[in-house]
Amino acid sequence: MKILVVTDNLRKQVNGVVTTYKNMEDPAIRAGHDIVYLDPGQFRHFNCPGYPEVKISIPTWFARKIEKMGADRIHIATEGPLGLWAKFYCDLNHIPYTTAYHTRYPEFLNKLFWIPKRLTYAYLRWFHKYSKTVFVPSASLKAELADRGFRKLVVWTRGVNRSIIVPRKFAKKHVPLRVLNVGRVSREKGLDDLCKLQHNYEITIVGDGPYLNTLRHRYKKVHFAGYKFGKELAHIYANNDVFCFPSQTDTFGIVNIEALCNGLPVAAYHVTGPADIVEYGVTGYMVLPGNDLSMAIEMCKSVDNARVQKLSINRWTWDRCFEIFYNGIK
Repeated sequence: MKILVVTDNLRKQVNGVVTTYKNMEDPAIRAGHDIVYLDPGQFRHFNCPGYPEVKISIPTWFARKIEKMGADRIHIATEGPLGLWAKFYCDLNHIPYTTAYHTRYPEFLNKLFWIPKRLTYAYLRWFHKYSKTVFVPSASLKAELADRGFRKLVVWTRGVNRSIIVPRKFAKKHVPLRVLNVGRVSREKGLDDLCKLQHNYEITIVGDGPYLNTLRHRYKKVHFAGYKFGKELAHIYANNDVFCFPSQTDTFGIVNIEALCNGLPVAAYHVTGPADIVEYGVTGYMVLPGNDLSMAIEMCKSVDNARVQKLSINRWTWDRCFEIFYNGIK
């Protein structure tokens, strides 16, 4: 089976959407399938004003390109211009397709550009209305979207690439605690809530993005490491004590399960994503939004790192991720 993924993300971008589809390619090949892409790299495109990581494509000759792919299944990964044109093409030609809800655009756009959430939710309900399957990354998000009128929702878990896990001996936690965050450095990620604790902990932020220079200017004691991958990233995980995830807008957070598989307990807000991943008191701690994240970080001192890794390392696999995806599109 040839599976066409239509996405508004460039393949070289570093985010959860790109990571998900890239890591499904090997399981797909082993199962005898092929994943191909229609993305902004195949069209003229430009950066979204005010948020350069979002790409706006001009989909010229779109129908010809999608037909040339000769795909057996069409999956629309994002709700941007290319995703929209793919939806129009499939609806007009009565071609079944599936979609995915990766990003909290209503909250994201409201926080950055003050666009009312009800308008964005109305667009997204319409966008996903005729999808055969709408993949969502967590059970709590599925329940939330169902309450908002979304239908045909299927929980689609995520996995961890074994190349970012290295063997380690779990010693007593460092004093002060070494606290890590990995991901895109943007305003909606809530990183100020973590960085303001710079005098309490040794904080490392791995990643890049439009908010990086602002954070560097505000928090001189925080170590900003830039993007790291593979074994280099694995060693960073291995040399920290606690993973802190301050975002309240993510739908999952693959970095959370990467941390768990490396034995790091997760300190986070009790919101969609962490609430579906963290086993309270066993693999981490959460506090309600509005509370001080240091409460969750401090409680993580009591967590057994070796047990965190043992409980997590076989739970999150890309093979299982592809299995769910394939069952939803076939």
